[in-house]
Amino acid sequence: MNLKDLYIDFFVSKGHKQIPSAPVVPENDPSVLFNTAGMQPLIPYLMGQPHPYGTRLVDYQKCIRTNDLDSVGDKTHHTFFEMLGNWSLGDYFKEESISYSFEFLTKILNIPVEKIAVTVFAGDNDIPRDEVSFNTWKNLGIDENKIAYLGKEDNFWIAGESGPCGPDTEIFYFRSDDEVPSYFDPKDERWVEIWNNVFMQYYKNPDGKISDLPRKNVDTGMGYERVAAILEGVDDNYLSSVWIDVVKKIEEISKYNYQQNPESIRIIADHIRTAVFISGDEAGIKPSNTDQGYILRRLIRRAIRHAKKLEIDENSAWEVMIANMIIDKYAKYYSELSKNKDVILEVLTNEKIKFNKTLSKGLKEFEKITSNLKDNLNKDLAFKLYDTYGFPIELTVELAKEKGLTVDILGFEEKFKAHQELSRTASSGKFKGGLAGDSEKEIKYHTATHLLNAALKVIVDKNVHQKGSNITSERMRFDFSCDHKLTDEEKQKTEALVNKWINEGLDVTVTEMSKEEAINSGAECMFIEKYPDVVTVYSIGDVSKELCGGPHVKNTRELGKFKILKEEASSAGVRRIKAILE
Repeated sequence: MNLKDLYIDFFVSKGHKQIPSAPVVPENDPSVLFNTAGMQPLIPYLMGQPHPYGTRLVDYQKCIRTNDLDSVGDKTHHTFFEMLGNWSLGDYFKEESISYSFEFLTKILNIPVEKIAVTVFAGDNDIPRDEVSFNTWKNLGIDENKIAYLGKEDNFWIAGESGPCGPDTEIFYFRSDDEVPSYFDPKDERWVEIWNNVFMQYYKNPDGKISDLPRKNVDTGMGYERVAAILEGVDDNYLSSVWIDVVKKIEEISKYNYQQNPESIRIIADHIRTAVFISGDEAGIKPSNTDQGYILRRLIRRAIRHAKKLEIDENSAWEVMIANMIIDKYAKYYSELSKNKDVILEVLTNEKIKFNKTLSKGLKEFEKITSNLKDNLNKDLAFKLYDTYGFPIELTVELAKEKGLTVDILGFEEKFKAHQELSRTASSGKFKGGLAGDSEKEIKYHTATHLLNAALKVIVDKNVHQKGSNITSERMRFDFSCDHKLTDEEKQKTEALVNKWINEGLDVTVTEMSKEEAINSGAECMFIEKYPDVVTVYSIGDVSKELCGGPHVKNTRELGKFKILKEEASSAGVRRIKAILE
């Protein structure tokens, strides 16, 4: 039986309800491009909202992480992966959670006890060490020498600077044919983490104060690909049953076997699988130069380049063959792949045709312009490869690296921004609370989104609400509910009102209160269910009051001059404003 099925069946037998996997593109969540962890879609319920399925949940969740895209090509990295998870929402806690994990590993998966080791939280000045977890593992039969106490960096979980938090216990498997050491050294790389149980029992306030949560939750996560490889006794994930049929298909359609060029075969297998899941998602993502579409385009084009390295016939339907295999393999678990099969294949084929038209010419041009270079590819050449041949900067950097050359990336970005706006956050694959970072300029833009939101309510419609935002150090992007294209007059009046408030030098204040108090006070809030019981409310004079995690400037005079660059459609019933501060 498949590991996913074993996992679900086991936890259902323990009173858990199976919940469906959330889409890879988050619904109504502008803080990330993709769901990056099994717990992410459950944040509102971990924050206190009752779940319709009850207090014990289990699932397998589609996840995508692209922040370490360049690592794909080794034995263990994947951009798409599946996370097995079980949750207790104020139900059972440490003892039961650890007992379930131990039983599943030793009784269902038949992993020998001596091959299991664990880490638990060592405690610090604020929080005592986790002796409950230590004693539970010990009572289950884990030798004391196989239980390591580690600090906050390793065994304490918190999302961001404040919010629900707590210790975790990580479970390790001895992935080696060597004799199992009698003592567990967490730095010994033969011990591989396979499961993490997080115990959310505290709340950290923005001022750093720690308090007990009235309702304690359990959040666990197990990486499907890694555990499958371990159970099958292979030290290369791509040789496990998850991948081996796809690997053999790539060998069959190329002129290389896996041992000759494992990197390219892994990249093609991984990137096509991820592209299948992104383009098969109900969000309808298509290759583009921004956000999720940028990631999709980059993945497909990187796969195409490695297909060329393997001398795969570019005129064959190689991408369709691989995609069909992946769709058939996962359709049992994710019905949207069958439903959107035609769309998936069309996206892959169209992008291949587009890229192939320019790639061959571009590679020849690259060879020509780098033949006499010693160390650096300048910004003009890098931009020419992008503008004329469609080379994303990452491809140029990758090609240059193979020749021992560096690329003037900063110079390229300057030229690129003058040519076309590109969401830099898309290349990192994630945002940070809607922000790409917390630089001084980004903090100003964050405050400006509050003023823009308030101005739109005055000028356009009092029922305008924020639907999302994205901020870089160069500009802000603001999505809002609206049923019409803004007129020039509406844009001018909105811009003027924001600048009026900036010039008035309004103070920005922050207050902590209960969520109920905040809503009753008229505070604006996007995705109210995500907020904890105690919230921070930012007020700008008497023109704006919003629930928000911050940070913000102290006074609106710090913002400079606000200017709307563009207003356009984002999706049905949602408009988008792009603006800058001068």
